Amino acid sequence: MNDSVPGAELPEAVTAGEPGPSAEAEPEPAYDPAAPAPLNVPRVPSGNADVDAQLGRLADADHLATDGHVEVYEDVHRGLRDALTALDVRPGAPAPAGHPTAGPR
Repeated sequence: MNDSVPGAELPEAVTAGEPGPSAEAEPEPAYDPAAPAPLNVPRVPSGNADVDAQLGRLADADHLATDGHVEVYEDVHRGLRDALTALDVRPGAPAPAGHPTAGPR
């Protein structure tokens, strides 16, 4: 008795020296939600060099894992706070002693 099925094709054999189909395909990297990924948030220049430098620093977070973002955000926040404080300091004579902007006595 013949067990062959008429018209059935057998898979091609892999000859020695030729890689099989599994050897050709590279494994896909596993998805890691905490892996660094750029947010691609557009940064519009503010016109203030100090502020723009801090906004540019935010791009550093794009190359860090999420647990590294806090350090960048705190640094940027500190820099923006310093830039705003510098805007309040006006060159010139100090305010008179009784003036509300003179500070505590």
